[in-house]
Amino acid sequence: MATKVVMPRLSLTMKEGTVGKWYKKEGESVEKGEPIVEVVSEKATYDLEAPSSGILRKVLVQEGVDVPVNAVIGVITAPDEPFSEAEAITKTQETVEAETEKRVPASPAAKRLAKEYGIDLSTVVGSGPEGRIAEDDVQRLIKQRAGAAPKVKQTILLSGFKKTTAERLSISFRTAPHSTIIMETDVTKAAETHQKTQVSYTTIIVKAAAKALSELPLMNSTLEGDRIKMFEDVNVGVAVATENGLVVPVIHDADKKPLKEIDAAIKELTEKARQSKLTREDLTGGTFTITNLGMYDVDFFTPIINPPEAAILGIGKIIEKPVAVNAKIEIKPVLMLSLSYDHRIVDGAPAAQFLQRIKQQIENTTEQ
Repeated sequence: MATKVVMPRLSLTMKEGTVGKWYKKEGESVEKGEPIVEVVSEKATYDLEAPSSGILRKVLVQEGVDVPVNAVIGVITAPDEPFSEAEAITKTQETVEAETEKRVPASPAAKRLAKEYGIDLSTVVGSGPEGRIAEDDVQRLIKQRAGAAPKVKQTILLSGFKKTTAERLSISFRTAPHSTIIMETDVTKAAETHQKTQVSYTTIIVKAAAKALSELPLMNSTLEGDRIKMFEDVNVGVAVATENGLVVPVIHDADKKPLKEIDAAIKELTEKARQSKLTREDLTGGTFTITNLGMYDVDFFTPIINPPEAAILGIGKIIEKPVAVNAKIEIKPVLMLSLSYDHRIVDGAPAAQFLQRIKQQIENTTEQ
């Protein structure tokens, strides 16, 4: 009996994956449990194992192609088993089209027009409720493309990591009403701890945020329908820039770990991210995210929430500035913290209280 090789769902938020590399060619034998194909999903590389033994009868999705979760990407059969290639290809195409329609809300007229002009609906900005695409939105894009266009120097395919990031952030910004508050923080004690222990400033802030999350659990939550679910675990994701795009590896139980253990974890995860060796476990289970642009001379910025989390913390650069202390002017190292939060879950006052608690933790940093 033919066995389907399908694109797996590796996380709750995963909607599609990219076929990275086939380890077997059509007609080659496979053993159940051996790696058969590499898939890229949720910013991680994952080796999918063969679900049965036999031969790889047909590769339905080529390397580098994105397909929805549960789409059939290959078929395994016995060597002499009858097989309908046309039927398998048709079913795969039907799955891809159905999943695409679910993922991109659009009116029937918009879908017909987009199909007529060969337009990918995921590239159209919808003007309707929750980003729903109307026929006028597609018409507008057609007119824009028909106008005078500048010469293209290079085209970069938005796929894999970059496509996943773009889709997740677009969903986040459309569905979660963002509000951002900013607070200046004195990092004098943090600087002393950094010098003594050689742990990074990001490590110190991760620890401060983890403590604040354990004390104010509403920030450590998600919204599902009409229910706010507060997590017991405090798992802090740290955004890392790589050649393939932005990834967010997760430090699990960060509130229970000492500074040096958090620092070692960040270094290990960062190195794995840059070598594209992050595992599914490294990237899942996050309840809060921290992103640092201070090393690029950014004073402060407005980060976009990493769905389905309730908030994200942005870190700016450290600057030396005059500060009034006991009626005297002193030069202090300070940085700006910017907290973007989902206003459906959290109001301004508790969000400010949370950011204030992080500030207090940083300003009273110890070596623990």
